[in-house]
Amino acid sequence: MNFGAVLCAVAGLGLLVAAVHEGRVVHRLRRHGVHTWGLVVDNVRTTDRDGPKWVPVIAFTDRLGYRVEFSPRAQGTGMGLATGRQVEVVYLAQNPQIARVRMWRHVVGPVVFLTFGALVFLGFGVLIAVTS
Repeated sequence: MNFGAVLCAVAGLGLLVAAVHEGRVVHRLRRHGVHTWGLVVDNVRTTDRDGPKWVPVIAFTDRLGYRVEFSPRAQGTGMGLATGRQVEVVYLAQNPQIARVRMWRHVVGPVVFLTFGALVFLGFGVLIAVTS
């Protein structure tokens, strides 16, 4: 078996596991999530292999009256939110740190992106294995 095929298969399976996990979180948020409004209180500069980017920090008050801050898991181009913007937030009552901005691109987008990435890697793994 070709090393490239194995590497692609492992990457694809890893992305697939991440997509299933994120899908389960989204499903729990849709069934049991608490809806509230949050405020983008800051945009923090981070750096990764693609260079610097800005990640929003959103604050909201949970049902117990505690202030909770989180950064969306979905980050990158087109995912930013302006400081001072009010956004709808959905979170799990028993764990308010598991929260998402209630926008398609922040809730469903990561599941779609991870699933697509998994299929691409798995497809290339099969292609490499068949052509070797």
